Amino acid sequence: MRRFGILLAAPLAMLVLVAVPLRQLAEDDDAWAHGGTAMLLCLVPCAATFVVADRFLRRDPQNGTLILLGATGVRMFVVLAIALILMMNAPLFHRGRFLVWLVGFYIFTLTLEMTLLLTGRPSPDGQP
Repeated sequence: MRRFGILLAAPLAMLVLVAVPLRQLAEDDDAWAHGGTAMLLCLVPCAATFVVADRFLRRDPQNGTLILLGATGVRMFVVLAIALILMMNAPLFHRGRFLVWLVGFYIFTLTLEMTLLLTGRPSPDGQP
C-alpha cells in the first residue's frame, strides 16, 4: 500500500514543482491544463497496470520480465490512443507543449512504476 501511495503522490509533486515555475518563467498560461491532463493521462493506466503487474509478480515471479513488458505495452497503447483523440478533438491540446508534458510524465511514471515493482518483489530463488 505504501508503494501505491508513492506512485500516486510522486507525479503530483512533479506537476507542482514543474508547472509553477514554468507558468511564471515561460509565461505559459496553459501549463496547469497541459500538465494536469498529461499527469492524469499517464497516472491512471500506470496505477492500473501497477496493481495488475504486482499481483501477477507475487503469484509468479519467474515470468517477471514478460509481465513488465506486457504492462508497459498496455500503458503505451492506452496513453497514445487517448492523447491522439485529445489532440485531434480539443483545441487546447493542438500545441506541441502538451506533447512535451506527455512525454515527460510518461517517462517519469514508467520509471517510477518499474522501480517500485522491481524493488518490492521477492527474489525468484527465495532469498531476501
